[in-house]
Amino acid sequence: MATGRTHRPATRSRGIPEATVARLPLYLRALTALSERSVPTVSSEELAAAAGVNSAKLRKDFSYLGSYGTRGVGYDVEYLVYQISRELGLTQDWPVVIVGIGNLGAALANYGGFASRGFRVAALIDADPAMAGKPVAGIPVQHTDELESIIRDNGVSIGVIATPAGAAQQVCDRLVAAGVTSILNFAPTVLSVPDGVDVRKVDLSIELQILAFHEQRKAGEEAAAEVTAQAAAVPATTREESATDQGPDGDVPAVMPA
Repeated sequence: MATGRTHRPATRSRGIPEATVARLPLYLRALTALSERSVPTVSSEELAAAAGVNSAKLRKDFSYLGSYGTRGVGYDVEYLVYQISRELGLTQDWPVVIVGIGNLGAALANYGGFASRGFRVAALIDADPAMAGKPVAGIPVQHTDELESIIRDNGVSIGVIATPAGAAQQVCDRLVAAGVTSILNFAPTVLSVPDGVDVRKVDLSIELQILAFHEQRKAGEEAAAEVTAQAAAVPATTREESATDQGPDGDVPAVMPA
């Protein structure tokens, strides 16, 4: 079986924009759901709605794959699944190591979606000697002293960092030195890597802060709408009386005439 070390996806060489690459997994998820329901074809409008994008953007993205659909019929679901899987490099086996087997690392190890999406957890690695040999998701945890040999023996090119922030950069440096060229970082810190190494950062706290911003904005809009509604509900005569009570400059006089 092919491994990630000897095969690389073709997206960059074919000039597919990064923004399009970022949307391909969304399309693949929607298409996989359609495939599981035995849906043979799908229109660009239906697929765009399922992926959360507009149909014009979807058609443009698919043009980079050389897929234009059939007028009046739409796109062949199974063929698109194959096309996108091929572009993302998911038609081969990608061995992955997870470093840091705390609560988050253990949860990632137990995630059942890796295998069905072209990824194989080759090893779980942790710095705690007490963790060595303990099975997590059926895989025995190995000590970080073995990191380099694990990467070499399994042909690993993708590493997942789920360590505390203080240990993440050192782990990253060791992964890169051992030959890992793609890193998924769950540690709450920014990693420094050389050219040729790709890093994707997943920060749950940042995502929650963005959601908090949107919640605050919605609350402000609702409060403003409520004030506007209350003002509109005041009878016109009351507003007119209030206006006549004001002074020549629109201010209420300090002493009202008898």
